[in-house]
Formats: sequence, structure tokens, C-alpha cells
Amino acid sequence: MDERFAAPHSGIMETFESLVRAEFSPKNTYLNTASSGLLPARTVAALHEAVAIRAAGRPLDPLFDDVELARAAFARLAAVPVTRVAAGPSVASQTALIAASLPAGAEVLTVEEDFTSVINPFFARGDLKVRAVPLERLAESVRPGTALVAVSAAQSADGRVADLPALREAARAHGARTYVDVSQAAGWLPFTADAYDFTTTTTFKWLLGAHGAAFLVVPEDFGGLSPLQPSWVAAEEPWASCYGPVAELAHSARRFDVSPALFAYTAVRHSLALIEELGVAAVQAHDLALADRFRTGLAGLGHTPLPAAGSPIVAVPGLGVRRGELSRADIEVADRAGSLRASFHLYNTPADVDRLLDVLAG
Repeated sequence: MDERFAAPHSGIMETFESLVRAEFSPKNTYLNTASSGLLPARTVAALHEAVAIRAAGRPLDPLFDDVELARAAFARLAAVPVTRVAAGPSVASQTALIAASLPAGAEVLTVEEDFTSVINPFFARGDLKVRAVPLERLAESVRPGTALVAVSAAQSADGRVADLPALREAARAHGARTYVDVSQAAGWLPFTADAYDFTTTTTFKWLLGAHGAAFLVVPEDFGGLSPLQPSWVAAEEPWASCYGPVAELAHSARRFDVSPALFAYTAVRHSLALIEELGVAAVQAHDLALADRFRTGLAGLGHTPLPAAGSPIVAVPGLGVRRGELSRADIEVADRAGSLRASFHLYNTPADVDRLLDVLAG
């Protein structure tokens, strides 16, 4: 048995390995999923077909179907009804929708140095009280009068995973709503979106999609949100709403949709199918095993990564300057705030980890 792909049990490992081998053949040592994931072969083929449809002048119905199939697949991943999932272009646009729903003077609790798309729309409003605290103090910092807590499930810069159960309990105790970005978690970390008021994610990282597609999960009653950019796709009957004012918004979260980037949704539809076939739990076990292998190897080299237990993202202070050297050696990582950030996903292997360690060792 080739040990390059790891999963919890032998039978699962065989299935996991065969699926991954069929979908990925990177030409380098790619350890930068936290920036952008690799496209599976099935997704590349689907994109070629989508482009061919456009080039040949054929009807676009299959591409619009992909939007709904992708929405349904993400709903299954998030364990919520599909009627609660809105489709948009980016996390920033979804955050702007949440920010616009708050009254002037409302307090928003955020995390220091969280990813900009998760927090900046709240700051940009100018009339909200935005308070930023260290990630470790997030739950204890919720207080009476806090209207909303906004946080990434896993931090982009260093991989730290938020204590979401503690946050949920603190928010419930003080009547605050929760807004969780799972862009650095969905695909490797099992989660239930119903545990929070609002959940967002982009799809081009751990979900292995293309840029231009994001999902927002809202409560059944929409949580006080009002559409900011309602176009014909936000109508209950879209194709009957192409001209003039929309007479009736969609009865579901689709009322928050904006016109979709069709190729992006074709991509994520097929990539989500692979994630479903592999199983998030198996992906998590594989990813974390590789991250732990890297942390162990770093210790042997005298390097101490930033603490981020239970995360496939590993950041090593002071080594960011070596990104260029690593790239020239066909190893792709990221430099984030001076730290070398390596992120391990389903297409990576123990050999990838060892190669990175070898180059770092000189």
C-alpha cells in the first residue's frame, strides 16, 4: 500500500487514495491551499465544457442548473436546508449585507487581525461600534449590548481555530448574533451552519472551486437582512422578472443572490461532489496528520510554529523571507506577516512535507 495518502482505516484509505490520484497530479509541491486550492480533474473538464457551451452559442441552461446544484451541495455540507443558502461573489459582499442590516451605533465584536473581508465592511460603515479583541478572548468579551460577533472559524494568517462552541454559548447568553466565516475551514472541518446565525464562505480554497463564488447561510426568517443588490435572479420567478421592478422576491435565501459568475458555480458544483465522495472527516484526518508531521519536523530543525492545534495551516515566524527560495525549488507556500505559512490538503503527501523540511534544513 502506497503510504502517500493517509486516511483513518485501510478500506477508507484505498478509496481516498484512488479518488485523489484520479483527480490531482500537481507539477510541484503545492502547500498553499489557504490561498487557493487546486482544481480537481473533473472540475477542469466541466469548465472546458462550460466554455465550449459559451463558445458554440448553445443555451446556458446547464450552467444556471450548476448554480442550483452547487447551492444544494453546499447546503448538504453545512447541514442546513437549501432554502437558507444564498449565492454571491465573495465573502466581502456577504459581510456588507450583514453590516447593512445593523442599526447605527450597534456594537460589533471582531478579532484582532482577522481577515479583512470578514471585518472591514463593519468598519467602513462608520457609524458602528466595532471592537476587536484577541481570538483567545473572543467568547469572554461578548457583553450585554453586543449586537453581533464576527469571526473566521480558522484564522487565515496562522491557522488558529476559534472556540466556536464557547462563542455560541456566550452570544446566546447576551443576545448577540453570530457571523462565522468558514472560508479557511469548510472542506476539512466538519461544521453545522445552523449553530450560528450567519455563515459565509468563499469556495476557491479548501472547497477546491474557482474564484467568484461564495455562499451565505441565513436564518429561516432571514435574520433581519434586506437585499442590497436585488436583480432578476433574486425574484421568486427569475425568468419572468427580467424587466421592470421585481414584483416578488424569492421566498428563500435566494432573494439575496446576485447575478452568478456561471463558470465559478460550475467549478464548485463538481469540486463539492468530490468533497462529498471523500468525506470531510477523512479529509480532516489526512490534512491534520500532514500538519502534525510538519510541526514535528520543524521542532527537529529548531523552529517553533505559531500555536494552532487542530489546524492544517502551519505558520512559522521569521521564515516568510524564504518563500522565494522555496518557490524556485518548486515548493509553493505563502509569506504572511513575516511567517512562512504552509497549508496541507487532500492532494498533499508525507513526501511533500519531507521535501519542504529538507529545503528548510538547507
